Amino acid sequence: MTHVTYRLADIAAHFGGRVLGDGDVRIEQVATLEHAQAGNIAFLTNAKYRAQLDATRASAVIVAETEAGATALPRIVCDNPYAYFAKVSALLNPAPQFKAGIHASAVIGEGAQIDATAHIGPYVVIGARARIGARSVIMEGCSIGDDVDMGANAHLYPRVVVYHGCVIGSNLIAHAGAVIGSDGFGMAMEKGRWLKIPQIGRVVIGDDVEIGANTTIDRGALDDTVIEDDVKLDNQIQVAHNVRIGAHSAIAGCVGIAGSASIGRYCRIGGSAGILGHLQIADNVEIASFTLVGKSIREAGSYAGIFPFSKNEEWRKNAAQLRHLDELARRVKQLQQELEELKRKNA
Repeated sequence: MTHVTYRLADIAAHFGGRVLGDGDVRIEQVATLEHAQAGNIAFLTNAKYRAQLDATRASAVIVAETEAGATALPRIVCDNPYAYFAKVSALLNPAPQFKAGIHASAVIGEGAQIDATAHIGPYVVIGARARIGARSVIMEGCSIGDDVDMGANAHLYPRVVVYHGCVIGSNLIAHAGAVIGSDGFGMAMEKGRWLKIPQIGRVVIGDDVEIGANTTIDRGALDDTVIEDDVKLDNQIQVAHNVRIGAHSAIAGCVGIAGSASIGRYCRIGGSAGILGHLQIADNVEIASFTLVGKSIREAGSYAGIFPFSKNEEWRKNAAQLRHLDELARRVKQLQQELEELKRKNA
């Protein structure tokens, strides 16, 4: 594939920042400092990688103001090198273009409204009365249920499933195998058997949301499950019924969020964390990977609930001691009481 090249000065004119060094150097691709070659542009966000900066073969780099003098290479100086790098990468690696139209093998339900600029791939099923917005791309094997309302510029990778009645804003990216709107896990026990509770809510998704491969978002039992604007979900996440995820939050892979939990805006949740049902997570909360959140978090900040790893033999010894922690605490409390009694007698 042939890449269009850009002068470094043209990139700066497009995205801002200031150029130091040769602005006429041509850039054709992005790369890491370690693996960059001629024609590549790399970036530095952490001073600990200065050794890689010194050794890089990149034609140019993106740096922060504090690192403007760290190299003699042609460079763009900006406020946020990582975000700037993302913009340059998008410029140099534009998304594939899809021809508008409906493939002959697609099945389109009665009353479905598909914008003339949308692309509907092979073996796609669009339900009755569904609406697909302008310039949307629905790739092969996707299934869109009845009465789904999907905004403009959606991109659904192969075999994404959107159940009936869900509402999706503009600019959705849903990766292969994602399921939106499946039944929540609602059961009631009667006479030793489970009764299924119909899940009559929807999934409502805002604008600019990305959903990773094989992530599942359950529909609400009564009210809706809501994913607000600019939420980013990694692969293999489970979002249970009636969960609400606030705008601009990012959640890493394999996180499980139980029913009716509410996560605030600008939250970041590390991989494999678990959030129990009906909890409230405040705005601007960061949760470390593998943390189990068992009670609501009311204040912004960073939280972790993981036990540091160690050699297996050491871990077993520490785990054995933890089993007796409650007994030890009672003994310490008793000793404190005895010590206070002795102090009173000797006073």
